[in-house]
Amino acid sequence: MIAWIPDTPPTLLGFLTPVALPLPLLPLVAAVLAVAYLLGAVRLWAGGRRWPAWRTVSFLLGCLTLAAITGLGVESYGYALLSVFMFQQLTLMIAIPPLLVLGSPGTLLLRATPHRGFGRAVLRAAHGGLRSRCARWALSPWVALPLYLFAFYGLYLAEFADGILAAPAGHVVLEVGFLVAGILFTVPVLSADPLPIRLNHAGRALDVFAEAALHAFFGVFLMMSTTLLVDHFVASTLALGVNPLDDQRLAGGLAWSYGEAPTLLMLLFVMHRWFRDDSARDAAAARFADIHGDPDLDAYNDYLNQLDQKDR
Repeated sequence: MIAWIPDTPPTLLGFLTPVALPLPLLPLVAAVLAVAYLLGAVRLWAGGRRWPAWRTVSFLLGCLTLAAITGLGVESYGYALLSVFMFQQLTLMIAIPPLLVLGSPGTLLLRATPHRGFGRAVLRAAHGGLRSRCARWALSPWVALPLYLFAFYGLYLAEFADGILAAPAGHVVLEVGFLVAGILFTVPVLSADPLPIRLNHAGRALDVFAEAALHAFFGVFLMMSTTLLVDHFVASTLALGVNPLDDQRLAGGLAWSYGEAPTLLMLLFVMHRWFRDDSARDAAAARFADIHGDPDLDAYNDYLNQLDQKDR
């Protein structure tokens, strides 16, 4: 079950050309998710209920990117070149999950699903999943970071990549794993949906810093390596007239450069939300003090008045 492998060097047109795939799993998943999300958003809008258009655009852009990265010619070149496969991995783990998570699909599901018939069963399943111990465990940072470590260091340095990619559906299995790992990492950091666990802002920023350091160091390691870490792509890379070691260095450059941009945007979003929440909390405390008074400030003023009376 192997996709058509190109026999010409990669070009932008070749990356964007539709190709026939033996197992278009992720493009189908992207289409189903986009249709389901649109149905939910239209249901809210038709009922006169608000739903942010920017969240809809974000989620649909994530679905479109998922379909393109796994359904166009880039998928075929991903079978032949490590650099293209690395580009797919970074996109699936770092670029697509934030777009999907910022769409708040969980909140849309809870708001748009009818409370009768089949919808009641869907809501029960959703609430049960939120309360489950499995969901709390899966969204824990103790799971997400080890998955990131394995997806980069374990997969390539421990030589697991060759064995998995040699399997009939190994390429697709890895793509699914990359997407799942990226979503599990991104949900606790960016999601505004109801979650079984909730990280504070400092914990979110720390997670993003750790993730950025992990794949940046991995990219530098690939660029500086003088030996091939993955033998699976050697034959197909040579057939395209590309030096495998140069292609591996290009893959490292992508991990170091392209992988940092989405991470920086995530960090900026987390810091903005942190500042916004702190500002809102301070404003609420000031309003409360204006109405009810500040006990600490009142006690301090009384103390000063007592000192003043004694001096007189």
